[in-house]
Amino acid sequence: MNAMTKGSHNQAVAVREEFGGTSTTLAVQETASTAVAAQAKAMVEARYVMAMRRPRQWDQVRQDLLKECKRPSFAHNKSAYYRKPIGKGVEGLGIRFVEVALRCMTNVLVETSMIFEDESKEVHRVSVTDLESNVTYPLDVRVTKTVERSQPSDDGSYISVRKNSYNKNVYTVPGTEDDILNKRAAQVSKAIRTLGLRIIPGDLQDEAEAIIKSIRLDEAARDPGAERKRIADAFGEIGVKASDLADYLGHSLDTCSPTELVNLRGIYGAIRDGESSWKSVMENKAEQASATTPAASTSKELPTCSDENFEKKKAAWRMAVESGGKSVNDLIAMIQTKELLTNDQKIEIASWANNGSAE
Repeated sequence: MNAMTKGSHNQAVAVREEFGGTSTTLAVQETASTAVAAQAKAMVEARYVMAMRRPRQWDQVRQDLLKECKRPSFAHNKSAYYRKPIGKGVEGLGIRFVEVALRCMTNVLVETSMIFEDESKEVHRVSVTDLESNVTYPLDVRVTKTVERSQPSDDGSYISVRKNSYNKNVYTVPGTEDDILNKRAAQVSKAIRTLGLRIIPGDLQDEAEAIIKSIRLDEAARDPGAERKRIADAFGEIGVKASDLADYLGHSLDTCSPTELVNLRGIYGAIRDGESSWKSVMENKAEQASATTPAASTSKELPTCSDENFEKKKAAWRMAVESGGKSVNDLIAMIQTKELLTNDQKIEIASWANNGSAE
């Protein structure tokens, strides 16, 4: 078979001789990549044009956002506001608040794309853009394709093994599709929350936070018995017993104050979203108790982790962070129950999160 092509500047005519005759086709000299680039450019330009035609009104944004925060179902959402048990407690607005706030603001573009993948990890680029001010905040999220389990795989294989704080083996094994999907969704949500809070004005965040905490406190004060049961049932779903809650509080659940119920609700949200774990909650509780007890602090002072000891344990600690088994804050809190870290050591541990690209 012979083929003969005749072309001009914009198009080419291809003549193909076959057994059944001759066919002529028109080939447009425009590559697929050029077409995709043109389409992407048109979409971006359209978004900015719509943003200029319909600019946001901040008074309306504030009214819509605070109206959402005043809804009890939203205020009690575990992902609207959380409390992480780090030190004396770290509180913050969650991904559900950020999603609602960005929707109320309008003219905000959230994009997620995979920029790298191999057999061991994925790297996703998450960006949040304010189309009116043309400000973009990007963040690269690293998702490892492994998980930590108390047992190796069914065939007895595993990638690595380490000892946890209870001196039991923890195995790093390849994750299933569901495992990787859950890790990817959690990491991307955290990145969107972090970047979204940079776009949302601080005064709106402060007002929303005050309303959410007030509604939670009012609900707990109005019917503490019902709120106590709801919290106990919620913790039960994630494997935390009522007796564990009593150990944490230092008294039975039926004597909880409204403030304690609000704190428990925030802790539940942090655990449910993967920001913390019940183990880290109890470790932080013990650390705070020892720090506030003069006799304990003077009789048994924790040693400082030496550089040599840090180098020996660094590989296992780093694997725990990069595999998603522990967050940086949880790992530091766990280590400092046994030995104190220097500032340089803490900085190095923080750089392991997403290869230093995340906060």
